Amino acid sequence: MKLNKQVSSSRRKNRKRHFTAPSHIRRRLMSAPLSKELRQKYNVRTMPIRKDDEVQVVRGHYKGQQVGKVVQVYRKKFVIYIERIQREKANGASVYVGIHPSKTVIVKLKMDKNRKRIIDRRSKGRLAALGKEKGKYTEESAATATAMETS
Repeated sequence: MKLNKQVSSSRRKNRKRHFTAPSHIRRRLMSAPLSKELRQKYNVRTMPIRKDDEVQVVRGHYKGQQVGKVVQVYRKKFVIYIERIQREKANGASVYVGIHPSKTVIVKLKMDKNRKRIIDRRSKGRLAALGKEKGKYTEESAATATAMETS
């Protein structure tokens, strides 16, 4: 359901905004889900991918169990290059195969102070939302609300 009147739901406008997005917005668009273990540890579901993260490909031709390090995040092409995922060109040179970050799972994060701050901020909001049952009324809260109205 569309909530914000300022944002278009037109397919062509959304595609235009996606493919002409500047680099700082492409960073967010190029997010990858965290593995189940990392999700439990940090209480965060996805993170923008960066160089030196360790990822596992879960979709497409190169999916498999091997874990590879991100060599380069190529924002202009919306792809990442992963350590062991290469192919040979006709002239014999080996080149990295570009893979979209959404088709991978982050297995190990490269931690620094900025990334730690992002995780702390996002997990704090997530824990606050999980702590209270969103939109649910308890017996005592309903009783206090009716008591306030009558007095």
